[in-house]
Amino acid sequence: MSDRNHIPTSHVNKPSGLNDPLAKTIFDSLSANIAILDHKGVILATNRAWQLFAGNNKMKKDFDSVGYNYLEICDASSGEDAEISRKAAEGIRSVINGNVKEFLLDYPCHSQTQKHWFYMRVIRLADLTSLKIIVSHEEITALKLAEQSLRKSKEQLIRQKKDLEETNIALKVLLKQRELDRVDLEQKVLGNIKKLVFPYMEKLKNSQLNKNQKAMLDIIESHLTDIVSPFLKRLSALNKILTPQELQIATLIKDGKSSKEIAAMLNISLSTINFHRKNLRAKFGLSNKRANLQSYLSSLT
Repeated sequence: MSDRNHIPTSHVNKPSGLNDPLAKTIFDSLSANIAILDHKGVILATNRAWQLFAGNNKMKKDFDSVGYNYLEICDASSGEDAEISRKAAEGIRSVINGNVKEFLLDYPCHSQTQKHWFYMRVIRLADLTSLKIIVSHEEITALKLAEQSLRKSKEQLIRQKKDLEETNIALKVLLKQRELDRVDLEQKVLGNIKKLVFPYMEKLKNSQLNKNQKAMLDIIESHLTDIVSPFLKRLSALNKILTPQELQIATLIKDGKSSKEIAAMLNISLSTINFHRKNLRAKFGLSNKRANLQSYLSSLT
């Protein structure tokens, strides 16, 4: 985008540059590639960094560009640099005409083997005798590479976050489905037991059984309910401390059995059943409430 890539074959007479030795020394010590232009865009002086850059780009040794019109060089640029050179020329003219106080532009300037980026700054030089423009080009390759690396890291983090979110959603779906499957399995097992086993147990109850046989049948029914009922698992999840007999009675209450029926099934007194009912209401925080114990136990299933 600069005369470093497009130098006309004709050369004008070189105007005077910096005459003050101290100013020249300071000028040459700056790391940025700097050129001083007149009001027409003609290069009046360049510093050592500018000249070294020109030499490194296969121009003649110690090429200082003095006398060339920087605006014309930018206007004549073609190829990949044409658009950037056009922006640079427009910016310089804006500063010359006083439309802006400062013009800034960062642009790529890649070689065949390496990538480079530069930061261009154009300002007016405080000179009471005539208008002069300072054009500086500072290499910002390290900064650009750091920005690219940071951008890639950020994009990678965004992708990782998205992947984690998607994985988390998938896990939640799987866990939810697993819970639904578990509940469904519990309900099927419980339903099958009640449908295929309990009816025959009821028939046995109505048959001629002695006292011991009836007690054993009641125990089998109670234990079978304990094993298959998801209701009991809900009780455990609530961290309620229930005795084995309280678990049996709670299960039977939830199934709609009356205190009299439960007393007969477990072969214990009605007062014992009422005592356990009172304890169950206390453990579930229902002592001073009108909540129905059966309804509450059913809600835990």
